[in-house]
Amino acid sequence: MEAAAGTRTKTTDLVYTALCAALIAVCSWISVPAAVPFTLQTFAVFAALNLLGGKRGTTAVLVYILLGAVGLPVFSGFKGGPGVLLGTTGGYIIGFLFTGLLFIFAERLFGQKRLLLILALIAGLLVCYAFGTAWFMLVYARSSGPIGLGTALSWCVIPFVVPDLIKLAAAVLITDRVKHLIP
Repeated sequence: MEAAAGTRTKTTDLVYTALCAALIAVCSWISVPAAVPFTLQTFAVFAALNLLGGKRGTTAVLVYILLGAVGLPVFSGFKGGPGVLLGTTGGYIIGFLFTGLLFIFAERLFGQKRLLLILALIAGLLVCYAFGTAWFMLVYARSSGPIGLGTALSWCVIPFVVPDLIKLAAAVLITDRVKHLIP
């Protein structure tokens, strides 16, 4: 009987992880028009982590990245392949893993303390920004010449801070309401 329960738990974990990876893909395709258009990809990453917890949520992010790496069009603009990950914005996609790892660390350190987990998501976003911006500057310098940190931040981070914080708040509010439905 215990083996059946363990298998059911593993199957449930796989299903929810796959659903959240699919949610990240679908949200990456949704572009919100603004002065600088943005996608709902970060919303889905925050939702996956808050809904499934650090381990399963980070696994969903990894599955999403691997699906894109093998060529499935799961990234923004229906793009896929290693070229996207190796391009100027690939560091931000890979940075989602660091957000997840930081969330896992926070869960292990602080348990399920709501405010601290929200702060972990914010810190994870900052780490994602830092890694993505460093990656952007490296790739951009190879193709177009060196770029200053201020310019890179003004292009790649500053326009997205407020929308990303709104997406984070929305993800937390929505997932907190449905979390009790997820085993």
